[in-house]
Amino acid sequence: MCDTAVALANVTKDRKVYFAKNSDREPNEAQYLQIIEGGAHKPGETVRCTYIEIPQVERTCTVLLSRPFWMWGAEMGVNEHGVALGNEAVFTKLKAGKQPGLIGMDFLRLALERSKSAEEALHVIIALLEKHGQSGNCSREHGLYYHNSFLIADRQTAWVLETADKQWAAIKVKDFYSISNRITIGSQWDLASGDLVRLALDRRWCKSAADFHFADCYSDTIFSRFSQAQSRRSCSYEYLKTNAGKIELKTMLAMLRMHAGEGSDWRPDGSLDEWTVCVHKGFGPIRASQTTGSLVSRLSEEGDVHFATGTSAPCLSLFKPIWLDAGMPEANGPEPLQEFDADSLWWQHELLHREVLKDFDTRAAIIKGDRDLMEKEWIEQALHAQSADLTARRKISASAFSQSRPITSKWIESIKPLGIKQRNTFYYNWEWRNQNRKAKIKL
Repeated sequence: MCDTAVALANVTKDRKVYFAKNSDREPNEAQYLQIIEGGAHKPGETVRCTYIEIPQVERTCTVLLSRPFWMWGAEMGVNEHGVALGNEAVFTKLKAGKQPGLIGMDFLRLALERSKSAEEALHVIIALLEKHGQSGNCSREHGLYYHNSFLIADRQTAWVLETADKQWAAIKVKDFYSISNRITIGSQWDLASGDLVRLALDRRWCKSAADFHFADCYSDTIFSRFSQAQSRRSCSYEYLKTNAGKIELKTMLAMLRMHAGEGSDWRPDGSLDEWTVCVHKGFGPIRASQTTGSLVSRLSEEGDVHFATGTSAPCLSLFKPIWLDAGMPEANGPEPLQEFDADSLWWQHELLHREVLKDFDTRAAIIKGDRDLMEKEWIEQALHAQSADLTARRKISASAFSQSRPITSKWIESIKPLGIKQRNTFYYNWEWRNQNRKAKIKL
């Protein structure tokens, strides 16, 4: 489960476009920040996606991806032309295909590699969807099959594309928008597949064309309800609405860190089924995911800059600046796998995350001050360096990634000796002991 949002320049404080996404996946599914250089390709070449090969295009773009370690595609990313993209799992009345094919994360990477604008990316996904369909297991540990929605932005515009098998509808964003794990488009759209309405009529999902509503007709209400997609989407949408006209980088970072219903009595073990924008796995099969990676992109004709965690739990993470032309800093570390690796940026932070979960309120509060101070410094440096040369920007990014590792180690060492003030429920602790055992992580 995920949350993705965009704010266009007419509602932001600095007149830039902001794109943001939290990627929610299985708790041991490490995610990797990666820059992949574009280039020319020979006629007849193919590209191997997660499950299948498809024809390659003549030229691909350089992309920054946040990618689950086991798949070819990505949960979110941006390319050299300032096209940013995030996808969401949506569950519909049309049965999701189980045969190996293109999955939503493949569409995302293919669109980023093949487009120079949000609208072009939209049509890349539509063309691939209509030719190949969407199918395949989207989980590393168990069977999970779904359709997809996409939020696509560039330096001026944004589009929402929502799908159900090969059916789709798209709207051009005005001001701001957010999506979660349900279809949001209703009875109005800018573009749609030719038989979107006819299929609903044939299946008797609506009485007439005038009665048609994409979300109401096509959504699987059970899955959508259990993911609390509507409440999470309302949370992010209302947040953008409230802040319209004053949205800036720190606004989007704060949005990705929101715990819906947060207050004096909120805690991650307090509910079996409460999903939040920043989500921590709960006990049982309902809240089975956690936020495993986060990205905020500031898109501008003067130059794009991206802030990514490369780690789980944005409320406990440091967003670090990245420029595509500056490359990924060495401190990003090796690509992680599904078991603990002390050299991995993602897994090092996971030690911190899981220590904090033992007594969330007390331990998260210890980190927050340092986190905010470091990010403030990095944000100021990055925004002042937008017109700086490559060497200066590379130094800023490398320094942030390098500093994040000892800071994380310091946080771990500072909270480990602490006693537990508020004990979690026994079943919540049991759940995390099980996850730690599977990951071979010792706390």
